[in-house]
Amino acid sequence: MLFHGKLQTAIFFISRRIKRNGIKNIIWAKMSITSDEVNFLVYRYLQESGFSHSAFTFGIESHISQSNINGTLVPPAALISILQKGLQYVEAEISINEDGTVFDGRPIESLSLIDAVMPDVVQTRQQAFRDKLAQQQAACGNAASTSGMQSNTPKNGEATYNGEENGTHNMNNHNEPMEMDVDVEIPTSKATVLRGHESEVFICAWNPVSDLLASGSGDSTARIWNLNENNNSNSTQLVLRHCIREGGQDVPSNKDVTSLDWNSDGTLLATGSYDGFARIWTKDGNLASTLGQHKGPIFALKWNKKGNSILSAGVDKTTIIWDAHTGEAKQQFPFHSAPALDVDWQNNTTFASCSTDMCIHVCRLGSDRPLKTFQGHTNEVNAIKWDPSGMLLASCSDDMTLKIWSMKQESCVHDLQAHSKEIYTIKWSPTGPGTSNPNSNIMLASASFDSTVRLWDVERGVCIHTLTKHQEPVYSVAFSPDGKHLASGSFDKCVHIWNTTTGALVHSYRGTGGIFEVCWNGTGDKVGASASDGSVCVLDLRK
Repeated sequence: MLFHGKLQTAIFFISRRIKRNGIKNIIWAKMSITSDEVNFLVYRYLQESGFSHSAFTFGIESHISQSNINGTLVPPAALISILQKGLQYVEAEISINEDGTVFDGRPIESLSLIDAVMPDVVQTRQQAFRDKLAQQQAACGNAASTSGMQSNTPKNGEATYNGEENGTHNMNNHNEPMEMDVDVEIPTSKATVLRGHESEVFICAWNPVSDLLASGSGDSTARIWNLNENNNSNSTQLVLRHCIREGGQDVPSNKDVTSLDWNSDGTLLATGSYDGFARIWTKDGNLASTLGQHKGPIFALKWNKKGNSILSAGVDKTTIIWDAHTGEAKQQFPFHSAPALDVDWQNNTTFASCSTDMCIHVCRLGSDRPLKTFQGHTNEVNAIKWDPSGMLLASCSDDMTLKIWSMKQESCVHDLQAHSKEIYTIKWSPTGPGTSNPNSNIMLASASFDSTVRLWDVERGVCIHTLTKHQEPVYSVAFSPDGKHLASGSFDKCVHIWNTTTGALVHSYRGTGGIFEVCWNGTGDKVGASASDGSVCVLDLRK
């Protein structure tokens, strides 16, 4: 995966689905487009957007120089233009009746770029139009036969979408790919939808000591939402605008906020951006430091437990440990041969990093080479996580495997193979007093593009539960603080909450956009979720 998914804008999501699913159906049927042409358009888009390092890497991997495309003939923003036209075509196609006539009515809501590549969404929308048309025709027939008065009867569906009174919003139910079980559905009264972001919200994270929820978006802002009980307005938000210095003044970077992490006492928030800078903010939304040494987008960053260092990973193939007080880089680690995708601290000075180069390095502050290098994955390594004890390291990859590593041996302890598509992320269950794992039997959760979540008994190396209610790729999983529940978020727009002991589905919520991230607050009674339509949702799980 060339681009880490938390920072995937819609265009990156599309380019990945081009690679995975051959999505030529959004282009006119009479058009033909080769993989070389797709690669060139993506390459040109990256260049035009200022992602020079990504463009260079993508160009090398896709052999752009060997194609026979005359780039001087390709107009600016060609990829966006083609995608927009394809989107308009899909929207028009939805309104075509089976007899070839055009249904005279507007879509209830415009298709998003993501919706346009989801056959189920398109088919469901088409069926909704046909159902509505059939209802209108039946209503017209009944009105004509009972009253004989034709003058006020709508013609050709002309009154279908004239407002709420004509059933506009009732149509939304037809867009649901599956029926929600009323026994587990979270009522709307228990869901707070926070709006303000102007683009996809890739990430969210709760402050560890209070109900402040941070979110990061493609609109080049992070936001801090105050969900504390003593807050008079649930809509309170602090906007953290990511700017860069140009011509002696601060201007918006117009780059995605790709990662964020609170320090352990909840006083500071660190953010990483596609503009190549990491930033430290106070919980009041004030910029405290700007960390600038990466040459290109930052894909991940983490505070250490002590709170004196921040660790970041970038497209420039390096990882950096920063002094959180001075904002200076303590050490840069140039060991990967391709973009670094994720990092995780083992302790306050030692960490692991993973990359599209299929390698995992364990490094320590002050050491000029890796303490350990784990090799065994056969495709890009998307995420890594140390277990709570710091003894075992879990990794997940596009090669569809999970692997468990120990510093005591070279080869992996377990090679867990069960998923049928790429594994996007992993999380360990918490341990210690008050959790469901006070002594042993720690669990690992994995989220995959095969639409499933799996729970693993790592000690035995076996899958204990396969959670199968999602209909689309699962991008995020998170254990509750006591380990008794697991939240999962998928591009089917659903947040599911599961019992980790039985594997049973206990709560479900359907949002308005594909879910990129889910997270629990410190007391375990609220779940936050960030979505592709710019919304952030907070689910209140108190009885």
